[in-house]
Amino acid sequence: METTPDLQKIHHILVVGAGAMGSQIGLVGALAGYQVTVQDISERMLAPASEELSRRLDRSVAKGRLERGAADAALNRMSFTTSLRDAASTADFVIEAAVEKLDIKREIFRDLDEYAPAHAVLATNSSTLGSSKVADATGRPDRVCNMHFFNPALVMKCVEVVRHESTSQQTVDTAMGLAARLGKAPILINREIPGFVANRLLGALRTEALKLYDGGIASFEDIDTAAKTALGHPMGPFELMDLVGLDVAYLIRQAHHQETGDPADLPHPALAELYEAGHYGRKTGKGWYEYTEGS
Repeated sequence: METTPDLQKIHHILVVGAGAMGSQIGLVGALAGYQVTVQDISERMLAPASEELSRRLDRSVAKGRLERGAADAALNRMSFTTSLRDAASTADFVIEAAVEKLDIKREIFRDLDEYAPAHAVLATNSSTLGSSKVADATGRPDRVCNMHFFNPALVMKCVEVVRHESTSQQTVDTAMGLAARLGKAPILINREIPGFVANRLLGALRTEALKLYDGGIASFEDIDTAAKTALGHPMGPFELMDLVGLDVAYLIRQAHHQETGDPADLPHPALAELYEAGHYGRKTGKGWYEYTEGS
């Protein structure tokens, strides 16, 4: 049976989590014309998030990618708060982008179910946890799904919409339609699977790259060069790990292992060594590569 997406009901988008991913998802929504609230339990997160988004818009204007008026209008459509109750009370669509810890996400979804209007879709941006793990914390599992954006959310076009067994077709259509209105290229994943689609493809490339490096076949620099010059990738797998964060790559592998129990899904020892040393890539100044200010 055909369904009609509830896009006409979406005026206010709530993003839970003011980290780099959450705040950028919020700006994507504001640039598309939606009223957006970014909520975080930490007051200290909100002002830096707002300031960073303003700087990003200033750079886009300076480079001629965006008109000043459009940038100012987008910022005016955004608000920041620590109150989940107030923010959710008028939300039509919620995107949770909090820390990748299931107990915290389940608590958030219990609260969202209580605070948000009955028609609101509750989506999680999680790249590792299927929405079925939080849907049963709500009284609306049919209106819960994954809506996985990629880093940096302002640039990357792909959004993975993942349904679980109870997700309604209307919810799927609404999430897919909203992603398209946000200027993204959504793909639908019909069954939950660890890593979904893009990260499984990336994981296969990363696994092979680590094997080649660990086996002494080639340096990580040359493996990156091959990926770029032979395969046309904009970044090599080691550069990309540094950009995303080696901590993120490590924790994703740990989460996959918890899902499957397969020792092959554990983080590669070379990745684990960097993670345990606190070398997370660009964010710490050292990962596979070393970074200096301005590099």
